[in-house]
Amino acid sequence: MEPHRTSDLLPSIRIHKDSRVERLSGNDVIPASLDPQNDVVTKNVVYSPEHNLSIRLFLPHKSTKLAAGEKLHLLIYFHGGAYIMESPFSPVYHDYLAEVVKTSNCLAVSVQYRRAPEHPIPAAYEDSWSAIRWVFSHSDGFGEEVWINELADFGRVFVAGDSAGANISHHMAIRAGKEKLNPRIKGVAMVHPGFWSKDPVDEKDVQDERIRSQVAEVWELASPNSVDGVDDPWLNVVGSGSDISGLGCERVLVAVAGKDVFGRQGLGYAAKLEKSGWRGELEVVEEEEEGHCFHIHNANSENALKLMKTFVEFISPSSVEE
Repeated sequence: MEPHRTSDLLPSIRIHKDSRVERLSGNDVIPASLDPQNDVVTKNVVYSPEHNLSIRLFLPHKSTKLAAGEKLHLLIYFHGGAYIMESPFSPVYHDYLAEVVKTSNCLAVSVQYRRAPEHPIPAAYEDSWSAIRWVFSHSDGFGEEVWINELADFGRVFVAGDSAGANISHHMAIRAGKEKLNPRIKGVAMVHPGFWSKDPVDEKDVQDERIRSQVAEVWELASPNSVDGVDDPWLNVVGSGSDISGLGCERVLVAVAGKDVFGRQGLGYAAKLEKSGWRGELEVVEEEEEGHCFHIHNANSENALKLMKTFVEFISPSSVEE
């Protein structure tokens, strides 16, 4: 079968007649290493034997010299890729998290979740919540993984993601609020969040029907069982009647890009959160001349370094010099 080009926003995949899915890009992986790479050590740990899913742990090499009892703030990260591509082991996400960890001096957990179309929505959300519960099972110091037991400060837990991962981060925070996750999540960072709807959220939102249909096509591939298409509450957070006032965290960072098709949705989300009655601190940053996930794919650009600084300051204010 010929490659199925779902969108300009998404690399090609090939779906064979026997339903086998072949990803034509985004398949490279970087192995974990206990030998310091960029001053960071990494290892993979299975959190879901049932689905053969792992998290990748990132630890600053210098943390081996922490004083007795000293802890690191904990970052739980969900990668992007339209629920279809990439993983925590992809070079772009491995390198990004390694730099975050090196710069902020945190312990990071990058979550692998089942991907569509083999595992349609809501599998990614179910796995992500399972990963959060697994991480929080270490909060008493008696979990499966020694790095988390000994080094994670559960009073300073941050959840973050980009694109689809930012969408997942929102829904994880909502569920954390509903289920009264304890300890409470300190902050959630959503970078270029993947929210969408059938109709534009305002006059500055994407009006081009070709682009809107492309996004709808991607969502249909990821979530073929959605009755309302892109108005599915998993995707349409801004325009739906969903109540987001119960977001289970103290602080939120929303980062948007002016040339990103999801940019107006991100700003709409921030506006909705501000009006919702949620009692927390909201920060919104916008890079007007950049596109979707520019900081991941052009990590050394001036604006990417600027966004990195903002992100690191959010999860660890003392880590970046003014």
